[in-house]
Amino acid sequence: MPGSTRLPFMEEGMARWPFGPPHAGIALDFTGTPPTPDELRTLVAERWGGLPRLAHELVAGGRRHRWRAGAGFDPAAQVGREDVTLREAMGEWFHAPFPPGTPPWRLHLLRGATTGSGEFSLLFRMHHSLLDGRSLTTLLRALLDGAPQVDVPASLAEPRTRRRTAVGGPGMLAAGLAVPLPGKGERAPAYTVVHLPAGALRAARAAGAGAVAGTGAAAVGAEEGPATAGPGAGPAAEGSAASAPAAAAAAGRVATTNEVFLAAVSGVLRSCLLTAEGDWGDSGGARRVWLSVPVDQRPSEHGDFLGNAFTNVRVPAPVDLADPAARLAACTGLLTTETRPRRTAEKVTESAFAAFPAVTQALARGRFFAADYAPAACSYVHLRESGRTLAGRALRRVTVVPMVPPDDTVTFGLGGCSRGHTLSVATNSGTEDADLLAEAFLHELGLLGRRTEPRRTVRP
Repeated sequence: MPGSTRLPFMEEGMARWPFGPPHAGIALDFTGTPPTPDELRTLVAERWGGLPRLAHELVAGGRRHRWRAGAGFDPAAQVGREDVTLREAMGEWFHAPFPPGTPPWRLHLLRGATTGSGEFSLLFRMHHSLLDGRSLTTLLRALLDGAPQVDVPASLAEPRTRRRTAVGGPGMLAAGLAVPLPGKGERAPAYTVVHLPAGALRAARAAGAGAVAGTGAAAVGAEEGPATAGPGAGPAAEGSAASAPAAAAAAGRVATTNEVFLAAVSGVLRSCLLTAEGDWGDSGGARRVWLSVPVDQRPSEHGDFLGNAFTNVRVPAPVDLADPAARLAACTGLLTTETRPRRTAEKVTESAFAAFPAVTQALARGRFFAADYAPAACSYVHLRESGRTLAGRALRRVTVVPMVPPDDTVTFGLGGCSRGHTLSVATNSGTEDADLLAEAFLHELGLLGRRTEPRRTVRP
């Protein structure tokens, strides 16, 4: 097809996502009077105009999907105002295809979650083949007051020769242990959002200082690390893994948010296992429970690249440890990364996956998307700038909107900014499961902060 390019293997895989439309997004909540749609369109045209990636149209047909550059594209045309909240929008927008012939993304101006004026939300909704979460945070930052515009040449500079990769991890085909989720309600996708209690993460991080003392593990995912790869689920999930500091962590350091996040999720999965029939305690390392965490592969010199540049790694969830403090200590240093040249074997494997998308999809459906491969995915997005505003309106909350996860798995998304954190939970096992697992996460987070309460299980 003239004027079009084939999707690389990761984007082709998401275009063929078998569990629902591969839509994801990030919502930013602000305080203040909402801007008018025209004000927002003017800002979008000023900050995002001329970015070629935002003009791409997804074209189906033939053996592979293709990107086609739209002619005369105006990003302001993708902005709309909707008289709904984020929760209300989730029931429809993320399960309906984007109209053909237009770039697969929208920026929605939504009313706030509470009645009355004084708050509003911006939701960037996208087809995940177009952008990853790192790209999305790059774009959203550019809308905020005082932020530089996205550099057009840098947005096109795909990291082809060098990449950041995780160190260690299991083999690609290694199986683990599936975790039975509650399975409450109709078997269908479910999604929920909860605002973490003020100070809860801070208390858990501080309480974890003793837990991680003397482990000798490198601090990963520290607050000063780079933004995460993005929102998603399973093989399209995107979490964060900051580069490991050169020195080992000092004894008594405060636990990172990522370490607390993984430890709390591990506690939730342990809770589910404790209520399940069968003996999983003697399964040993051959039947570990794995968490899927996406890693941004951009080297530092490619930080503004817009597109998809991530991989998914698996880390062990310490579900065999009964003490929350011990689970937090076990999550210390789980993710370390290195920047290195792209290997020939990686190029060959990725080219083969891209050349035979139907075979790749069958392999993914039977292995990579199976519940025993990774029953949970963890994605962390943090806008670390303090005091950021949108035309004078203060940013108060960041919410991750993951894709529909594979059957019988769960995606936990953690969104953060200087004013607090929001937890998102997406499931594909029962309509009540997202709420149940979010409640369990809050409980586990409280245990990590107090480290004294008896634990509670999630009843199936």
